[in-house]
Amino acid sequence: MKIIAYLKPTCGWSMGVRAIMKKYGLEYEDRDIINRPDQYAEMVEKSGQPLSPCVEVDGTMLADVSGEEVENYLLSNGLVAPSDDEADAPTNAPCTDEEHEAMRTKTVRFF
Repeated sequence: MKIIAYLKPTCGWSMGVRAIMKKYGLEYEDRDIINRPDQYAEMVEKSGQPLSPCVEVDGTMLADVSGEEVENYLLSNGLVAPSDDEADAPTNAPCTDEEHEAMRTKTVRFF
């Protein structure tokens, strides 16, 4: 399975996607949409919208999804077997106030 995840370095939703990948031991490419404008542009082009996270699984784009939604997609399509393991981060949570504050100190250019 080929998985490309368009994620922010620190974000509740992005950390939830990463937690699902770890929970199921899935290999994936983590593309940084904050520090790499080219990767953000690619995400927008492929998904047709500017919100993240976006996760591409074998050519199918899941746009603006939580880790929980990614897990549901993987399970409902038989791409992973159910697991009783706990995710190491919340899989359906926004950024904390602290994360938002840390992001405010960085210059982000959206085009």
